[in-house]
Amino acid sequence: MVLPGLACPNQAGLSEVADATVKCLLRSVPAAVPGIAFLSGGQSGELASARLNAMNIRFKSKLPWVLAFSFARAIQQPALEIWQGEETNVLAAQQALYHRAKLNHAAMDSLEIVYL
Repeated sequence: MVLPGLACPNQAGLSEVADATVKCLLRSVPAAVPGIAFLSGGQSGELASARLNAMNIRFKSKLPWVLAFSFARAIQQPALEIWQGEETNVLAAQQALYHRAKLNHAAMDSLEIVYL
């Protein structure tokens, strides 16, 4: 994704990131490529999902390829933080993993989603 640096005082909004990223991809990625999978790249899972969602809502019907996630941090991190290797936290961690997976699936399918 095309993102401002972490120390940048003016952080771009979802629409700005979506516009800049899609513009860059349209200029450089051949239409024959079947899909582009993003990593979260230091973003929170919630913010990465919101940015992917913004791209798909704004541009999905105009893109020659699918925009998706390589889901690692965007769905795993919250579950790992809850689990902490403790048997008693397994159910809550599984529920968090399921919740993040649903949100990221919705973001890929350009559905309006709530980030909580």
